[in-house]
Amino acid sequence: MHRPALTAVVAAALFLTAGCSSGDGQHPAGSSGPSADAAASPTGGSPTTSPSAPAGPPARGSVKVVSTLTDELDSPWGVAALPGGDLLVASRDEGTITRVSADDGRKTEIGSVPGVAPGGEGGLLGLAVSPSFASDQQVYAYFTTASDNRIARMLYDERKPAGQQLGAPDTVLRGIPKGVIHNGGRIAFGPDKMLYAGTGETGDTGLAQDKDSLGGKILRMTPDGQPVHGNPEADSLVYSYGHRNVQGLAWDSEKRLWAAEFGQNTWDELNLVEPGKNYGWPEAEGKAGKAGFVDPVAQWRTADASPSGIAYAQGSIWMAGLRGERLWRIPLSGAEPSAEPQPFLEEEYGRLRTVLSAGGDQVWLVTSETDTRGTPGPGDDRILRLEVR
Repeated sequence: MHRPALTAVVAAALFLTAGCSSGDGQHPAGSSGPSADAAASPTGGSPTTSPSAPAGPPARGSVKVVSTLTDELDSPWGVAALPGGDLLVASRDEGTITRVSADDGRKTEIGSVPGVAPGGEGGLLGLAVSPSFASDQQVYAYFTTASDNRIARMLYDERKPAGQQLGAPDTVLRGIPKGVIHNGGRIAFGPDKMLYAGTGETGDTGLAQDKDSLGGKILRMTPDGQPVHGNPEADSLVYSYGHRNVQGLAWDSEKRLWAAEFGQNTWDELNLVEPGKNYGWPEAEGKAGKAGFVDPVAQWRTADASPSGIAYAQGSIWMAGLRGERLWRIPLSGAEPSAEPQPFLEEEYGRLRTVLSAGGDQVWLVTSETDTRGTPGPGDDRILRLEVR
């Protein structure tokens, strides 16, 4: 199932064409939560140097593929863990949610989400499980409709027959701009039990700087979809802005929020997100050093990353690469990288979409070869169980 490594000649060609790929649409052929005090500002230092900071995880890590949990998934995108450890997996193009047993990989379709209109990079995207799932049994989904992107929650009743276990969607937020590209889509509940969503600017770059638009933002809301008291602006869901296409959200052990996002022709980014801050797009890409904009903590050439999901485990951020077809490890010391980012699984499993911490040194990794931009082989797509350090 593994992919043979590219020759040095092809690898060199990929590097030279880093600015020319259409990748995942990101590179054109063209009470409250984390506060400003809790989220230290990014330094903008190069990820290839080790800043002076308290000792973090080892400079060099390791990844072991323990097993393939399941395979033959169709366009998997969002993944959320149920309290017992089983996974819910969204099919972007089929609009269905499947439960995968964490013990043996057995798959059970629990239902479909009405109103999903797949197309381009849109469809059924991020999933999240309510922090009060034990009592409310609510599953949240971010998805594209005929008119917008929206977030809805559904009652999950596993006592019902397979395929009929999802209740009718209760829309908590509508009106997120949609497009053929840059729909964002990642959602997650933070340590504050508020719901965060990464959105895209749909290719309309001006939306990212428009604080009246929900596009090109990280949003923070109550589980009912309302602005949270303590958001940067009263009655606004906008938590940060100036983003191009956010698809990775994760919190570290100090409750700092990290986000991965696609660059355009030059730099993909890992950002440390602070409330109310402007992350620069379209005026800045990568570490531009421009006044008024926050530089990323780390950046990558677009051929090496094209990041989607991220997770925090063992003192590092783990970032899935689509076009880059590799898993990046970014070891942290506080709010900065403590060593150079390190790639793993290069071109072994193809495009990588989602990373999810399973506790301790265990991580789930979801491939993305059946999303129309990969080259699916036998068994694609799959969920891998990793042991990381």
